[in-house]
Amino acid sequence: MISLEDCIALSGLDEEEILALAEHEHLPEMAAAALGNYLLHRHHGADHIRRMIEDDIRDARARGDWAHAKVLFAALRHFLHEHRAELEA
Repeated sequence: MISLEDCIALSGLDEEEILALAEHEHLPEMAAAALGNYLLHRHHGADHIRRMIEDDIRDARARGDWAHAKVLFAALRHFLHEHRAELEA
């Protein structure tokens, strides 16, 4: 049986990025890993992921959850660093 860790490793994203997608789309982590992998292979899919994480940050800030916003911001920074080429395409 394939584990969540296996799905995350195969997705092209890290765990915090997957958790942000799961939060944004109200999905289980396994489904968010599949969605992330799918989007990374779509034209402008990385831009879509970036916008979803940014939305999560705005939502966390709006509800005053600064600790969660900080975690999401770190996930966004990591995503931007790791997927710069896809974002510039």
